[in-house]
Amino acid sequence: MAQTIIANHIVKPSSPTPLASKIHKLSSLDQMIPPIYIPFIFLYENNQSSQQQEISKRLRQSLSEILTIFYPIAGTLVQNSHVDCDDAGAEFVEARRAAQPEFCQKTSFFECGGFAVGVSLSHKLADGSSVAAFVRAWAETCRGEASGVIHPSHGQTHLSAHPSFDMALHFPPSPSPRPLFHSGVPSEKIAMRRLVFDKEKVERIRKLEASRSEVKDPTRVEAVSALLWRSFIAAHKKSGTGTGTASFPAGHAVNLRPRAGLPDRAFGNCVVVVTAALSPDGDAVSRLRAAIRGVGGEFINGHMKDEKLRRMMDESDDVLREPGSCVFSSWVRFGLYEVDFGWGKPSRVCSGFPYANIVLLVDTPAGDGIEAWVNVVDDRFFQLLRSNCDELLGEDVRAA
Repeated sequence: MAQTIIANHIVKPSSPTPLASKIHKLSSLDQMIPPIYIPFIFLYENNQSSQQQEISKRLRQSLSEILTIFYPIAGTLVQNSHVDCDDAGAEFVEARRAAQPEFCQKTSFFECGGFAVGVSLSHKLADGSSVAAFVRAWAETCRGEASGVIHPSHGQTHLSAHPSFDMALHFPPSPSPRPLFHSGVPSEKIAMRRLVFDKEKVERIRKLEASRSEVKDPTRVEAVSALLWRSFIAAHKKSGTGTGTASFPAGHAVNLRPRAGLPDRAFGNCVVVVTAALSPDGDAVSRLRAAIRGVGGEFINGHMKDEKLRRMMDESDDVLREPGSCVFSSWVRFGLYEVDFGWGKPSRVCSGFPYANIVLLVDTPAGDGIEAWVNVVDDRFFQLLRSNCDELLGEDVRAA
């Protein structure tokens, strides 16, 4: 696909970070994350009211303002210990493409008049929830609803949800840190595909999974995860990756913020991945619910302050690197389709990780259904996965 780089900028915070905030310590959870990036791509349709130059200028100016609030993002990561909040800035790249994008991590303009905003943030600094919060705050600033932004050390901002950067106080860093926690099957080739479950289909899935389970009130996320888990098992067996396997492991990311009494605005990595195993005819919803709800106050108090957490994550990491595994992460209610920089809401949002057999669950644009962004090794496996979903539901599942 033809692409022309228009400009490359380093955008610095609009005001310097105070000395008291110059060192941002990584938490133990940050330290365990491998050095990968979380990419988000927001695609916007043709906007006749603004020129490309105006769009780019407003994006850069608002990015500069919001980096004053999210100051660690503009800093420099020092080994696996801390961020030097030196206001080095963030790279801002503009490009022009001749067609619709497959993947990009920059602001791209297309000949059709549409454009994409791509954000790629180090997973060492933030989980999906925190990246989404940063993008929402950037968009809020860009459309003029958070004007007059000032640094948190200098007073209050106008942002609807001010971030906090004290995760290391709750999950103290290790004196000898080493990354782990890949939670996914590594592969040189990754294809991200999407399955769309509208509101009616999600309700059908909930009823279907309830009829197979001891759990009679599965949540939307539990039900869709269970259906896809069973579909993964069938696809692995048909493709040969699950031959001779008696049970198939799955991981599910669990947000620790509500369980640890932390606000949603707590910035950083605040998730663990719990694992469960399932036989081909097992109760998927019950297994998932037991694993997820096992992360409560007792778990927090018993694991987060010592090496138990690292041992647990090490064991999960080993299990979830098996070819017959899959990993789920719910980004439902992250507000991704509400990210309006001032030129309307996105027509499409996508993301991904450099591991296969990972499923990200997000809201549909209407907010009442679920999109499953699935990382697979090739289209053949995806077609097996989709056909298994069709078979379990008794109808076609829309792919995009």
